[in-house]
Amino acid sequence: MSHYVHDSSYIDNNVTIGEGTKIWHFCHIQKGVQIGEKCSLGQNVNVANNVKIGNGVKIQNNVSVYEGVELEDFVFCGPSMVFTNDLTPRSKYPKGTEGYKRTLVKYGASIGANATIVCGNTIGKWAMIASGAVVTKDVPDYALMAGVPAKQIGWVCECGSVLKDELKCKECGREYSLKNENLKEKSE
Repeated sequence: MSHYVHDSSYIDNNVTIGEGTKIWHFCHIQKGVQIGEKCSLGQNVNVANNVKIGNGVKIQNNVSVYEGVELEDFVFCGPSMVFTNDLTPRSKYPKGTEGYKRTLVKYGASIGANATIVCGNTIGKWAMIASGAVVTKDVPDYALMAGVPAKQIGWVCECGSVLKDELKCKECGREYSLKNENLKEKSE
């Protein structure tokens, strides 16, 4: 077998799991899910119908990835963080899948423990969402977001270090420039 699934986990029919992926205790992967290579899904992770997860994604314990959410390559989802997929849910008046709002988490973004991502938003590449933050709007590439509701408090390097005013990473040496309120690596 090219991937690992713990005996306590359930994998529905019509699921694709990439080589080297590990799915740990008490997970449920629902029908139509695509999971890339070399991913890690911690204990008690639920992945709802038709979700797409890229390569190298790490989903920590107690996370539910609901239908309408897409995680690109190398996304990190911290313990007990929350995705939503319906802005106005009612138990008595369910909308079904046509009522779900799409959420996209782009390449390399990290979401901290206990953060909440309100549906219908995009988290930019290499963005970092602080633990406990509540994201209610789109997040730019490389943005550092914190608070309730989340506000941008700075920029982060691809390596994860917080960037200072000169926009040069003291850890890895990458350099960035700010153009029209968008951060770009100088080599891009």
